[in-house]
Amino acid sequence: MDPVRRRTRVLVVTHSAMPSNALLDAISARAVVGDAQIRLVILNPARAELHLLHPERHDKAFEAERVLLETLPLFEAAAGDRVIGSVSVRHDPVDAIEEVALGEPVDEILLALPVSPRSWPHPDRPRRLSRFEVPVTELPCPS
Repeated sequence: MDPVRRRTRVLVVTHSAMPSNALLDAISARAVVGDAQIRLVILNPARAELHLLHPERHDKAFEAERVLLETLPLFEAAAGDRVIGSVSVRHDPVDAIEEVALGEPVDEILLALPVSPRSWPHPDRPRRLSRFEVPVTELPCPS
């Protein structure tokens, strides 16, 4: 009897519900290599300094969810399967990852974030991500 092969659970964290070609290619590459389950988290587009309960944070998340509903078929086509997508109330990528990883298993993290001196990469990023004990791939995206 063949052992049951478990799906690789890939957590994709990005700043925009509009996927770049590089992000779609990276998702496709994981789907081609093996049976991958993609969990997509869009970071909250509200200003980082806003409190988690601030109305603007929820309004921006709602707008990002509307865009995600329109673009989810693009992510699913790249994955070759259903993609679980959501918009985080969090703005910080590591906080959003932690929120997901505490509730479900993750085998790999794929970050598709803009590179800017103010936001990412954070100098403490390697230490903060190392606690998840899974491979992390960073895919720079345009702002």
